[in-house]
Amino acid sequence: MRILHVTAPAPVGGLERVVLGLTTGLRRAGHDARAFVVLDAGQAGHHPVEAALRDAGVPLTVVETSAHGYGVERRALSDACARFSPDVVHTHGGRPDVVDGGVARRLKIPWVSTVHGFTGGGGLKGRFYEWLQMRSYRRADGVIGVSEAIRDRLRRRGVAAGRIHHVPNAWASAGEAPLARIAARDALGVPRGGVRIGWVGRVSREKGPDVMVEALARLARPQVQLSLVGDGPLVEFVRARAVALGVDGAVTFHGLVPDAQRVLPAFDVLVLSSRTEGTPIILFEAVAASVPIVATAVGGVPAVVTDREAVLVPSDDPAALAQGIARALDDRAGALARATAATERVAFKFAAGPWIDRHVELYRTLKEGRRL
Repeated sequence: MRILHVTAPAPVGGLERVVLGLTTGLRRAGHDARAFVVLDAGQAGHHPVEAALRDAGVPLTVVETSAHGYGVERRALSDACARFSPDVVHTHGGRPDVVDGGVARRLKIPWVSTVHGFTGGGGLKGRFYEWLQMRSYRRADGVIGVSEAIRDRLRRRGVAAGRIHHVPNAWASAGEAPLARIAARDALGVPRGGVRIGWVGRVSREKGPDVMVEALARLARPQVQLSLVGDGPLVEFVRARAVALGVDGAVTFHGLVPDAQRVLPAFDVLVLSSRTEGTPIILFEAVAASVPIVATAVGGVPAVVTDREAVLVPSDDPAALAQGIARALDDRAGALARATAATERVAFKFAAGPWIDRHVELYRTLKEGRRL
């Protein structure tokens, strides 16, 4: 089959890893999967996701445009479809859903979108963008929710149940293997010794970086250091909270780290403090690196790891998160046993092969003109 994946990627993130895993997995399975990548002006040739796709041998079309350059984007996608004649157009993310899904419909090409999650951002602007996104899903031929929570939310917001399918993310390794512990710490530029917590993600409200810093203060262990890896709109706010809480000396802000999954072995514990989630790829990456996990039980997280494989805590609760981190640090044998169990669970339940097969099945259904 011929599948065109459309994305407007951030520099790093779970959505971007899914697009890379899907395109490479489909190509290994004998299908012609390509990517249409929308970048801000001046980013072409410099964006890490573009580089990762090229390095993986995925054919791609790159279009540079402005924040409101929708006409340029749509014309470029129409031209790409004319050249490639895809059986299915598969969009990922809010902008491609709203801007580009209609191009596929106009060209009478089946269109499916994967809903990776919602930012949970407040304010009129955020609610308006989510409203537009939900309206676009009602016109899609198929909508994939990566967690049961997302599937249920789509139904509540008026997307026909027959168009929705629940396909959790899988672990499709794409990139270099994790570093050894000392090499990972050297790569991050942190001391080789000592206890270090890792937090990796977009520094935005839905990911709960402020909850992480609040939990560190409640942990009240000066010897414990936190590496906060990522960038986003809340960086300065989180810095200020760390200062106000008196833990700024224990927090290292690393910013964006290319191939961040490689440095996960630097951490004694990987913490996911999200308020909302889809099926977070960072969990799979931590499991692959054999790093113990403490996570909030939101979205698709409990489907990936249960209490047998990770320490799960309520969301938006710094005290509970601090207690969970203390449990993982104080019982090293138990933490390592959970990490081993997580490896077994992910290998059994979230293998890439069945995940790719399920997408191909959906694509074929769409091509044959049947609703999901």
